Amino acid sequence: MTGTQQDWWLYQGAGGTEERRERLKATPAPPWREFTDTPDPSCPPPACQGEAWERTLKRGEGYVPGRDEVDVVNTALYLRRPLLVTGRPGVGKSTLAHSIAADLGLGPVLHWPITSRTVRRDGLYLYDAIGRLQEANLHRALTTPAGPAEPPAADAEAADQDGGEPSSIARFLRLGPLGTALLPQDQPRVLLIDEIDKSDIDLPGDLLTLFEDGGFEIPELARLAADQPEVVVATDDEQDRYVTIRRGRVQCRYFPVVVLTSNGERDFPPAFLRRCVRLHLQAPDAKKLARIVRRRLGVDVEQSTEYQQLLQDFIDRRADGDLATDQLLNAIQLRLSRAWTNPGDRARFLDTVMQHLTGPPA
Repeated sequence: MTGTQQDWWLYQGAGGTEERRERLKATPAPPWREFTDTPDPSCPPPACQGEAWERTLKRGEGYVPGRDEVDVVNTALYLRRPLLVTGRPGVGKSTLAHSIAADLGLGPVLHWPITSRTVRRDGLYLYDAIGRLQEANLHRALTTPAGPAEPPAADAEAADQDGGEPSSIARFLRLGPLGTALLPQDQPRVLLIDEIDKSDIDLPGDLLTLFEDGGFEIPELARLAADQPEVVVATDDEQDRYVTIRRGRVQCRYFPVVVLTSNGERDFPPAFLRRCVRLHLQAPDAKKLARIVRRRLGVDVEQSTEYQQLLQDFIDRRADGDLATDQLLNAIQLRLSRAWTNPGDRARFLDTVMQHLTGPPA
């Protein structure tokens, strides 16, 4: 984006990563998007290091955003609103989330893939009630004097009241990617909610309150709040980070950078859409494809007749059906590795690596 940077940009803007991240934190939120919880020292932001961060960095730094994309992303950052990204498969919707995290140094991307069976709680936290019940019943069996056999407790709470240990709940509860993103950390996290259009019809509506409140309650912990006001639980981060949940409530300090992707397989209700900033990604043109190849593979397409022809083959085939940008990258990587070098195999080579994403195989 050199030469086209705007003064108001945070993502892809002027200045170093740390400087722009601090500007993001200091930029006033709209009054209706302010969250008052103070940063919790028990859950500091993850360090920009380790395998998860390296994956985010590697994937994000290869993304080549256009001017319109940068404008829309920054609009979502200023308004503290989720970014709903639509477009055909393979245009870089998911990679945009990694680009934002890498560019602003916001730590590894939290990833929540959506299926038709996904419900809101899956993203907030996971609670192994069966495992806890089994442990409580085992503890009860080991501590009860020998006598007539008694039926096992029907649930974990009943077992707790009859000899179980309520404190063990922490070992059976883990925050999900959405729950981790809403922790009161000293900077926002990037959350990728992938393929929201595959969800059950109710999920977008179920997320509205979360997007407005920026927090949620964990009933299993709230019921213990009088006896255990603080419980340490694991997060969704890879390195088994642990945080302290107070009185069963999670409330964000900074609204996370939420990127929702959709392949356009369904429509969303107006109430959901009005709470999002929308971005539609078009298939990259020849100029942008050349920049992507240079960024990803270090190959200057304009300096090679062979790679120019591969790029043109990709564009011609894309006109007849969906193709993903990484299929072009695959083709060039194979030629860099000296694979499929026989000129007589060129047609089969293209059919193999540039098959359309929809319809029957060629």
